[in-house]
Amino acid sequence: MKQTISSDEAQDCFSGFPVVLGSVGGSKDNVITLAMCHVFSFKPALLGVGIAPKRFSHALFKESKDFAINIPDKKMLRAVEICGSKSGRKVDKFEAAGLTREKAEKIGSPLVAECPVNIECVKVKEIEAGDHTWFIGEVVAARRDASYRTADMLLYWGEYRVIGGLVK
Repeated sequence: MKQTISSDEAQDCFSGFPVVLGSVGGSKDNVITLAMCHVFSFKPALLGVGIAPKRFSHALFKESKDFAINIPDKKMLRAVEICGSKSGRKVDKFEAAGLTREKAEKIGSPLVAECPVNIECVKVKEIEAGDHTWFIGEVVAARRDASYRTADMLLYWGEYRVIGGLVK
């Protein structure tokens, strides 16, 4: 027998969300840890990231014509935590997390060199959805390190995980 649960409890039923580092250029380069990232379309290839308006990165993503989705692996947990806990208003998160800006092939926003996957996106749409704005971009270039394993990709739901376990 199923019992009625709250909307918060319903959200807790998801097993996790992929963790990415969103990077953006413009008036200031910034990188933000995001657990709201999703495929919106296969053809054309559209990816989106959700960012709360109160975040410093929100204004940067709003003003920029492009952004990058960088997929870290479990070895990058410390950098991911720094980029998710510090504000770009106060610190250069690339520097604070020990990350390297890398020039993208087709967009102006920087890539995160240490991430095994970099996806370059040109912004095509913004959708206000409750307490987040979804920035949707068309994939114009992407690259993956030959040693990348999706099993090492970080997931988040209250704590950082990989498929099958916690990351400590």
